[in-house]
Formats: sequence, C-alpha cells, structure tokens
Amino acid sequence: MGHSQAEKLATHQRIVQVAARRFRERGVDGISVGDIMKEAGLTVGGFYKHFESRDALVTEAFTMALQDIAHIQDALKTAPQRAISTYVSESHRDNVGRGCPLAALVNDVARTADATREVYTEGVREIIGLLAQSFSETEGAQDKAALVFSACVGSIALARAVRDPNLSARIIEGALAQVLRMYE
Repeated sequence: MGHSQAEKLATHQRIVQVAARRFRERGVDGISVGDIMKEAGLTVGGFYKHFESRDALVTEAFTMALQDIAHIQDALKTAPQRAISTYVSESHRDNVGRGCPLAALVNDVARTADATREVYTEGVREIIGLLAQSFSETEGAQDKAALVFSACVGSIALARAVRDPNLSARIIEGALAQVLRMYE
C-alpha cells in the first residue's frame, strides 16, 4: 500500500529537520545520509524517494535552518541592538543545532553546491540589508552593516571553536561591546 502525499510530505519535512539541525551541529560533511535517515526513523534506501541528491538535501536543510533566525531578522527591523545582543550571546553560542546556520556553516558552505551557496548568499544579503536600514545615515550604511554582520558571525564562530571558556566569553563580550558602540 502506498503512502499518501501528506505522509510523504511529513516524512520529507522530518528528514530535512533532522538534517538542518545535524548539519549545524556536525558540519555538512560531519554526518552521513544514513545517519540522518536513521535519526528520522527511516532506512537509507528511502532517501532518493525524497531527494535528487545529497546536495539537494543540504540546500533544503540550509533553507529550513534559516527559518530558525527569522525572529532575529524581525527584531532587526525594530530593535537592532536587542537583536544583535541576542545573536552575539552565550546562549546562541551554546545552541548550535537551533542557532544561525550562517555562523554554524560559514566554512562548510564555501565547499557546497552552487544552489546552497546561493541560499547562503541571499541570507547574508538580506541580513546586511536589514542592518543597513538600522543606521540613521544612509551613506556608508551597507559597509557598516557588512562589518557588523561579519563581527557577529565571526564572534559566534570563534567563540564556538575555542576550547577555553574564558576566551570564548571574552570573544563574545568584546565583539558585542564594539558592535553596539556603532549604534551610539
């Protein structure tokens, strides 16, 4: 007996959700399709019923992962300092699986298929645009926004990478303090 379209869609979404979380936690090459399918409660044999390729799963998972930062993007429109403070935080650092895929996968995406890189590019472009709107002056706003976003993403990536918890906290606190000064 075949599965209904609704069941197939629900299964597809479950696979993508697992992949979106695990790619952020372990990197794009840090988890196999077999492990993703197993965690989703499926066999690896069913993978190609849902995806044309592993690259297609990566792109779709990355797109889904971007939804986890929609609240940050919304907050950038009305309260940019608060949004930045939420982003550049120990909580965000410690929650890789639900955090920003732009920071979690910054190096991985450079080695992915063009479709994933395009989704990443659009995510970066959108956030830089929102940050640019948060500055009162328009001249140089895009450059300032690019600097702010680079500092935010870079500080989270570095704070996650170092083993020393004091250094990790210093990276976050220092970056946040300097970025927020740009809004004074």
